[in-house]
Amino acid sequence: MPNLPLLDKTTAPGPAADLLAQAEKKLGRLPNSFRAMANSPALLQAYLGLSGALAGGTLPAGVRDQLALTVAQYNGCSYCLSAHSYLGEHVAKVSPDELERARHATSADPHTAAVLGLADAIVRTQGHVGAEVLDKARADGVTDSEIAEIVGQVALNVLTNYFNVLSDVDIDWPVVVTV
Repeated sequence: MPNLPLLDKTTAPGPAADLLAQAEKKLGRLPNSFRAMANSPALLQAYLGLSGALAGGTLPAGVRDQLALTVAQYNGCSYCLSAHSYLGEHVAKVSPDELERARHATSADPHTAAVLGLADAIVRTQGHVGAEVLDKARADGVTDSEIAEIVGQVALNVLTNYFNVLSDVDIDWPVVVTV
């Protein structure tokens, strides 16, 4: 049983009901994670705002899903592993092999591997990466704009990882577990 109630458009407080309706319209469904976030309309609005803003950045959707898998694997969040495995494969059209590699911060694509390697270093060191890590990422083709977005993506995914682990919502995606 989840540690927070799962709200819907009819039970959520005022602004959260509108945010849930917007999220459902955009995704075509209303994930349990969002339903739990609706307990704080401010949190749900912040998540949707940051996620939407980063979606307009330079990192493509598939790479964002792969990065989410890298962070979720490290943080032990089966909910996010499940959601981003599904979205990565069925929406962003990333191969299952690449999604599995992303859980280990690697990719057959050298640029994506550099992005995931930097994301992994950021999450494992809580942002205390040295100049040599940034220099390597740049040498591997990661731009300064991408570095900034990677930090934003890591922060967004740490938020959802911690929230989903704490709230213990039922996974409403095909289940992928941490190993």
